[in-house]
This record gives sequence, structure tokens and C-alpha cells, in this order.
Amino acid sequence: MKTIVVFYSYSGNTKRLAEELAAKEAADIVEILDERKPGKAKAYLAGCFAAMRGKTWPIKPLDTDLSVYDRLILLAPVWAGNPPPAFNTALKQLPNNKTIAVKMISTSGKSSCKERLTSILQAKGCTLESFEDIKT
Repeated sequence: MKTIVVFYSYSGNTKRLAEELAAKEAADIVEILDERKPGKAKAYLAGCFAAMRGKTWPIKPLDTDLSVYDRLILLAPVWAGNPPPAFNTALKQLPNNKTIAVKMISTSGKSSCKERLTSILQAKGCTLESFEDIKT
């Protein structure tokens, strides 16, 4: 089964975990990048408000064809209990009918987005292999 780790990281914490996981899984890796990285004030104030509402922000095109992978492992930080807007944008671009594992990274180890993410992935015909909140 061909696997790729797809992640968004604003501060670098999630990136470190994604790189470790990709090495452990012998998986490829691709980073979701903001079209223009927001400053801390916008990221944590406007970004958290947008995250709570499931909004999206522009991202750079992914440089990898995700359709060639059987399994995708998605990692994102938790902003106000939810994935950040850039991650929400990438979710809309995921290929259909894939096996997906989701890992949400936070200092509390808690998110409030499992149902919403499960619904989005199921609408794309994807199988949710696992959902994990990871405390850092």
C-alpha cells in the first residue's frame, strides 16, 4: 500500500512530527503551504475564528499527485478545536476513495473536529482508518 503523509504546520511542531511519521512509515511526504503565510496575529486571531467556522484560505498548489497513493496520513495543528483554514482548503482537494488516517496535533491533546472531518471524508468516498488527537 503506497502511503503519503500530508501535513500543515504553522510553527514547525507538526512538521517535525510529520517528518518522523513519514520516516517510520516509509512514506512520502508533502507539506500544505499557505499562499502567503499569515503573521501571528492573523493566524491566531482571524485564523482561529475561520477554523471554528470551517473556512478555507488560499494555499500553494500541492506539488504531488495524491491520486497515486492508496493511503493518506493527514496531520494538522488544532486551532480553536479545529483544523486551520489552509488544511481545510487541502481537504477539498483530496482525491476520492482513499484510506485516510487523521492526526490532530495540540498542546491539550483535544480537538472538536472528528465528526466534521469524518463527514467531509465520507462525502469523498474515503475510508477513515483512524482519527487521533496527539498531545505535544
